[in-house]
Amino acid sequence: MAEPFTAPKGTYDVLPDQQPVRRWVVATAEAVFARYGYRRIDTPTFEDTRLFHRGVGDSTDIVRKEMYTFEDLGGRSMTLRPEGTAPVCRAYVEHGMHTLPQPVKLYYHAPMFRYESPQSGRFRQHYQLGVEAFGSDSPELDAEVIGVLAALYRELNLTGIELKINSMGCKQCRPGYSAAMRDFLQAHDQELCGECRERAKLNPLRVFDCKVPGCKAALQSAPRLPDFLCPDCAAHHARVKAGLEVQSIGFIEDHTLVRGMDYYTRTTFEFQSSQLGAQSGIGGGGRYDDLVSAIGGPETPGVGFGTGVERILLAVSKSAAEAPAAPAPTIYLVGVGAEARAEVFALAHDLRTMGIAVDLDYMERSLKGQMKQAGRTGARLAFIIGEAEMAAGTITVRDLAAGEEKQMPHGEAIAFAESAAGERLTAGA
Repeated sequence: MAEPFTAPKGTYDVLPDQQPVRRWVVATAEAVFARYGYRRIDTPTFEDTRLFHRGVGDSTDIVRKEMYTFEDLGGRSMTLRPEGTAPVCRAYVEHGMHTLPQPVKLYYHAPMFRYESPQSGRFRQHYQLGVEAFGSDSPELDAEVIGVLAALYRELNLTGIELKINSMGCKQCRPGYSAAMRDFLQAHDQELCGECRERAKLNPLRVFDCKVPGCKAALQSAPRLPDFLCPDCAAHHARVKAGLEVQSIGFIEDHTLVRGMDYYTRTTFEFQSSQLGAQSGIGGGGRYDDLVSAIGGPETPGVGFGTGVERILLAVSKSAAEAPAAPAPTIYLVGVGAEARAEVFALAHDLRTMGIAVDLDYMERSLKGQMKQAGRTGARLAFIIGEAEMAAGTITVRDLAAGEEKQMPHGEAIAFAESAAGERLTAGA
């Protein structure tokens, strides 16, 4: 026997029993996004590699170490999508969405690919939910985007969620801060790891990405970005915070919160969950007013977020959130004898055509075995057909929860099935 294959490291299969909670998370997110006026967009799984070099930034860990990049048969460099914002920006430019009434508000649900160390809730292929809003530099739009993500976590009944916010400044005020950071890092060069020394050369703000305890300790006395904000950026940040207060969203200001991409300007934010341990980030984002122009589009402000589905699922599993159970058929059909099995197969087709969820036995089980299987499926009713029912033109209808049963004429049983299916749909609405 050949050795069986396994999924590549850092990837996973979503099994049938895992689908209901996953689909519940996505459906809840889509309902929240729609309520705030966001419409779905889907972009290709792979893009021109230059999009991420120019958009995400050459100094980021994503571009330097984590992208899945390959050369296609035409000699072009392609990259599996590592994040969602740059591709949506490319689509915004390519399809002339700047000519639409602004802001253009979009959302996505898509797989992302990053070559990083797999760990709890983090995978090399993971799924992300995100929103992007283009065309307005209003700080209230920043507050709305944060409010969308807060609403999603609230509707999923997640507990232990904390919001951190910061302002990254703009092209006018950030150079002064970057210069001060370079001076600081040069003075503390011996206290930093080799990776941080390299980051300091490329983009001094990237040192805040480091998780090495010694580096984090050294950065405690680093210059604070909020102290370098220009008046416009300071006023923008104040209005964002006021917008959060209007929505009753509590927050903590964290001047080290720079996120993992170079495109951020002004607002950055991250929601963290106490349920997730040391890797506590569950979702976040910020404003990127220079990104659209950086990839060849017109000057266009933008703001958005991404939140990992696997991170949400991990938080759901550790919180008081009640995830839905796997869907069950309304009726399990039981056939006793060859003729009855043929009758049951035809009945299954008729009921499914009417929109009723049914299941039946394909393992040649006995009557007792079929009834046990009916219970395992979670069906509400069992429709039993044997020789006696065939002769009388009836169906024995058994309520699997109450343990009660009675014989009904065939037509009456079908009407009863429709009624039961309607009640189940109403109960699940």
